[in-house]
Amino acid sequence: MFSLEGRKALIVGVANDHSIAYGVAKALRAQGADIAITYLNSKAEPYVRPLAEALDASLFLPLDVTDDAQTADVFKCIAEKWGKLDILVHSVAFCPLEDLHGRVVDVSRGGFGQAMDISVHSFLRMIRLAEPLMPDGGTCMTVSFQGSGKVVDNYNIMGPVKAALESVTRYAAAELGPKGISVHALSPGPMATRAASGLSHFDALLADASSRAPTHHVVTIDEVGAYAAFLSSREASSVTGGVHMIDGGYSIVA
Repeated sequence: MFSLEGRKALIVGVANDHSIAYGVAKALRAQGADIAITYLNSKAEPYVRPLAEALDASLFLPLDVTDDAQTADVFKCIAEKWGKLDILVHSVAFCPLEDLHGRVVDVSRGGFGQAMDISVHSFLRMIRLAEPLMPDGGTCMTVSFQGSGKVVDNYNIMGPVKAALESVTRYAAAELGPKGISVHALSPGPMATRAASGLSHFDALLADASSRAPTHHVVTIDEVGAYAAFLSSREASSVTGGVHMIDGGYSIVA
């Protein structure tokens, strides 16, 4: 139905073979895209490198999104290697544990600022660097969660942070639409990822999603990847600015 042959994709946020970013990377590669994968630091590299090699990634680069120089280097390498970028995948979020596990009203100024910077503003920084590499259009996407619009037990401050991320997605889509650049937020249901393991009582949320979702199963990274691959295609060029619920219908039940 569609192909990503010849398209160039940067995937940020692969931590292991259970990460959403890895599911997206696999799907993009399966549809023919050339991919670049980043890893956070030397501690993460041994876990991510075998995944990048298995997917025959054209570029494998270090990236701590709080380091502006390192972020600029990633896009410089892409410009030198490919001369363009068609797809940007941002799957990065962070909050200090003491703030993540506390009440929203008690979040520290530093913790709130750090969560917003890494989880939200880093997406904007990457879009800004990707824009000149997308003269013929492209696709930028990030990852949200339904805690952005509803109060989810133990999701705490990440709810407001994801709400900001979704708002950023809409505004960026409006601003970049005339250039043929679409912007999306993927919103999978509860998933057993490394990032989710930091939430209190997350196993109970997974069990609830499995029992109450109309499909009665927890979404997989492959299902998220398949949806992301379609959004990255030219056939989806008229789709932009949305928060895409990939959750087996979990978000529609009371």
